[in-house]
Amino acid sequence: MNRQKFSGVKENFLQRRYGVRLGRRYVLAAASVVLLGVLGCSQVNGDTSALAQSRLPNSESPLPKKTATPDTKLVNANNKFGFKLFSEVLKQESSEKNVFLSPSSVAIALAMTYNGASGSTQKAMAKTLEFQGLNLSEINSSYAALKKLLENPETDVQLTIANSLWANQNTSFKSGFLQRNQDFYKAKVTSLNFQDREAPNIINSWVKDNTQGKINKIVDQIQPDQVLFLINAIYFKGKWSNEFDKSQTAVLPFSLKSGKQKQHPMMSQDGDYRYQENEQFQAVSLPYGKDGKISLYIFLPKQNSSLQALYQNLNTENWDKWMTQFRKREGLIRLPRFKTDYEVTLNDALKALGMEEAFSTKANFSGIGENLAISQVKHKTIVEVNEEGTEAAAATSVGIVATSAMQKPEPFRMIVDRPFFCAIRDNQTGSVLFMGSIVEPQ
Repeated sequence: MNRQKFSGVKENFLQRRYGVRLGRRYVLAAASVVLLGVLGCSQVNGDTSALAQSRLPNSESPLPKKTATPDTKLVNANNKFGFKLFSEVLKQESSEKNVFLSPSSVAIALAMTYNGASGSTQKAMAKTLEFQGLNLSEINSSYAALKKLLENPETDVQLTIANSLWANQNTSFKSGFLQRNQDFYKAKVTSLNFQDREAPNIINSWVKDNTQGKINKIVDQIQPDQVLFLINAIYFKGKWSNEFDKSQTAVLPFSLKSGKQKQHPMMSQDGDYRYQENEQFQAVSLPYGKDGKISLYIFLPKQNSSLQALYQNLNTENWDKWMTQFRKREGLIRLPRFKTDYEVTLNDALKALGMEEAFSTKANFSGIGENLAISQVKHKTIVEVNEEGTEAAAATSVGIVATSAMQKPEPFRMIVDRPFFCAIRDNQTGSVLFMGSIVEPQ
């Protein structure tokens, strides 16, 4: 297999143009966890029988069709929610800090919880999650179709989505809530003795298995008032369509937001890419696998602009427009190796987006049980990008408690040597799986 060279020799461009493909393993894992707890010993009424059995455009290239087709309104809703959530989290964080989220993971976790919401709480969650115009049946069936379409997109790319519910054996639940999560989200439902000190290890073992060891622990301990865990895990493994040649990696300056520079390993590669440029930023799509169904998108603000200016325009409408403006173009990309981990409590962000009632005594989760409210939503991610590919993981926990042109342009140069935005997107469905603000590569 030929390796790409930094020299920019025209023959290399022709080789790539005629189908020479490079790459090593690319790994991505994500997990979402929904943690539900209830204070005291009160039972949640309901049948326990369920426990007993414990097309969007702009792809990199023509893609094979699948029979499952989710409602594009759901994909649009998820992306809109994701950009809103990202914006709210950025408001709460220091601009000097890396932020990395999996909006798809958070959305799935909250969608499963949404199946138990009623009344004004359901309306508030629908507004936050952008579910307006979709009834519960449409949401669930669209998620089921989306799961089928996303999973294992091609031979060189593995993507799996797993869900599970772990229920306190001493508590009963509304069977309809459990059954919907089984039927539409393919959730494994298990009855567990929460007083057993091994219970957290059993749950963590499932998470570890379904993230291929990328996330080892999501539950530290189980409090006496907790009655249910809902867990989502996403795992991705594939190959870069064009691998970065390690011999072309060099330690070069990366400019920090403060104006200071740090010496950092910078990967380099040239070739044909889907690329766009305007007065505000340069952007490039780096695909994975033979068909380029999934890509890493890098958005680099121009020298006279900033990440903050970019984020002011980062919303679903602009994102969809930007996705139509990528064109094939020769160029060079220089990208830092980067690794970052991030943890955040999402309560304030979700409240700001309209879900405040779900955290209050007014909450109505009667579809799960009586007198329940969300106590905490936590999110944690890890991501690493290098010459061979990427590893990333995410976990989300939700706690619930009782309440009482034709001319060929010149080759571009995109030197990512200052803070940038990145996103991992499924190009066939348009689903944004991950997004991040990298201000200081580690």
